[in-house]
Parts: sequence; C-alpha cells; structure tokens
Amino acid sequence: DVQLVESGGGMVQPGGSLRLACETSGFDFRQYSMTWVRRPPGRGPEWVSIINADESNLFYAEFAKGRFTISRDNAKRAVYLQMTNLKPEDTGVYYCTSKGVGHRDYWGQGTQVTVLA
Repeated sequence: DVQLVESGGGMVQPGGSLRLACETSGFDFRQYSMTWVRRPPGRGPEWVSIINADESNLFYAEFAKGRFTISRDNAKRAVYLQMTNLKPEDTGVYYCTSKGVGHRDYWGQGTQVTVLA
C-alpha cells in the first residue's frame, strides 16, 4: 500500500526556517513527480511546489519563489521542502503528494506549520 509520512513542522517566529520531510513507500518512487500542497486556516488546499522524477524540473508557487526549496533523494525515497523567511501567512498544514500513481494522487497525513504573528 502507498504510504506518505510528513514530518518537520513546528512553531516559529516570522523570519524563521523549517525543513519538512516526506518518507514514502509502496510505489516506485523514482518514476514519479512529487508535490507539496498546503492548507491554510479557512482556505482550501493550495499548491506549493513540484519536482519531477530526475530532479531536472522544479516549479514553485509565486509566494514560495526565493524562500522555499524542494528537493528529493531517490535512494531514500524521500522528498523535502526547505522553508526560509517564513511569514504568518505561511501557517497551515503541509502535505506531500505523489502524482499519478495508479492514475490518482496520494496524500500523507500532513504536518502543521505555525508562524507566529
């Protein structure tokens, strides 16, 4: 069965940093793009970033450009999101997703990120 487990969230002051991790199992990780999606309080999910299978293409939402960095380690079957200069509006639950496994996207349980105002 497909498993995605996020970690690394926490509470930080504005301007602080966090590094999120997502460990995966149950599918051929090396062949699939991975994304990060977040859900802020009171709003629906919003896309953050995507990285393709061989790391040759990386894209970011406008709010993430210059502050967030996505990466992956295919040997460890893991994807990461390094976040710097965090702002209160970055608060939310962050999820990693696998794109297109079995013609659907799988989500993990998410990890809470709170940036104090």
